[in-house]
Amino acid sequence: MTHVAQHPDTETLQALDNAHYLHPFSDHKTLRETGARMIVRAQGVYIWDSNGNRILDGMAGLWCTNIGYGEKRLADAAHRQMLELPYYNSFFQCAHPPVVELAKEIADLAPDHMNQVFFTGSGSESNDTVLRMVRHYWTLKGQPEKFNIIGRHNGYHGSTVAGASLGGMKGMHKQGGLPIPGIHHIPQPYWFGEGGDLTPEEFGIKTAQELEKAILEIGEDKVAAFIAEPFQGAGGVIIPPSTYWPEINRILAKYDILMITDEVISGFGRTGEWFGCQHFGITPDFMPIAKGMTSGYIPMGGVIVSDRVANAFQEKGGDFNHGFTYSGHPVAAAVALENLRVMKDKNLVQYVKEDIGPYLQTQWQTLLDHPLVGEARGLGLVAAIELVKDKASRSRFAESVGIGGICRDLSVENGLVMRACGDTMIISPPLVITRAEVDELIHKAKLSLDLTLQHLQENGVI
Repeated sequence: MTHVAQHPDTETLQALDNAHYLHPFSDHKTLRETGARMIVRAQGVYIWDSNGNRILDGMAGLWCTNIGYGEKRLADAAHRQMLELPYYNSFFQCAHPPVVELAKEIADLAPDHMNQVFFTGSGSESNDTVLRMVRHYWTLKGQPEKFNIIGRHNGYHGSTVAGASLGGMKGMHKQGGLPIPGIHHIPQPYWFGEGGDLTPEEFGIKTAQELEKAILEIGEDKVAAFIAEPFQGAGGVIIPPSTYWPEINRILAKYDILMITDEVISGFGRTGEWFGCQHFGITPDFMPIAKGMTSGYIPMGGVIVSDRVANAFQEKGGDFNHGFTYSGHPVAAAVALENLRVMKDKNLVQYVKEDIGPYLQTQWQTLLDHPLVGEARGLGLVAAIELVKDKASRSRFAESVGIGGICRDLSVENGLVMRACGDTMIISPPLVITRAEVDELIHKAKLSLDLTLQHLQENGVI
């Protein structure tokens, strides 16, 4: 018989939560009025709350539980490693078997020109590390004036000082005096929201050329790197037009500027390739990673580094004065290794590319028939729908309506986690999701859209 953990009642948990826990990315006043939903267990693609409600996790936690919940092999790997070597650091010329083996495994999966990995505790730490590495590289090359990094409006690269600065989220920049100096942002390749009358292909070229414009304005000899997600995740699953990345590649090569491909969300199978850069034909110098590397079972991140950069670090010598207590933590490394073995044993990347990804995308397109949906888009096991007031003009509801939040809340009540990015609803389910579970996801998404429409009608919005 499966053991089910016993928990205090929901009201007791919520009272403790209100009294002691400060949540990330939360309006604490509102949260204390409504009370947090207490998630108490999970299995496969489902989570359960403390009231016994089963919910299909359409976001794989935070884009991370790629192999689904309840995989005993990862728990066993953590247990074995804790008994053998629960912790040791990688400072002072030390290493240990799990981290060395993991670095080799990741290098084998990465593009051929990327063979070394620096480990961190999260995606945010990975992007902090990238900033340090980029500037250190150009200093070693005798060009310390190549200091500036260009990102994109509405891009997301974490919530630490450097990560939030590299990202282009205005709400984050309003808090804490961000971005820090030396960070610049260009428009995002968001055709539905910003493409106007241009075709997607025309818009892809136009937005890519904003990079060249920024390089020339800042000064070619002062720009160190460009950072971007292969597709924008937290910005609303924005998938660039087909013309975008080839033009970006051309511009970076022309001006000898490093490419940082943020793979924290897109890495480890999400697109039907091991990494998003492999799907889009991007040639990175740095690949920040996290999330799917351990399927979220334990915190871990890293940066995959190109031979060009790693060789400069090794040839020039001297300390790279950066690192974390938990860089390459042995338990996290053991869990990551087992997670990659599970993915290979289950052929999950191929499954996403050839089976469940195409099936999800075909079914997702049926949502376009709904009167509130202006666009349905996706790739692999990630997708979005745009909620609109008028399909033909792509016009939105007033921000005060909060249609995304309404749809999100109704969706959870219907037993499906969908995330709202403004008026864009997004999903990113575990890679192990079945066709029957995709059908359930689509059914619940349609029901949530119907109830959202009903809510708008009852409240006189439409």
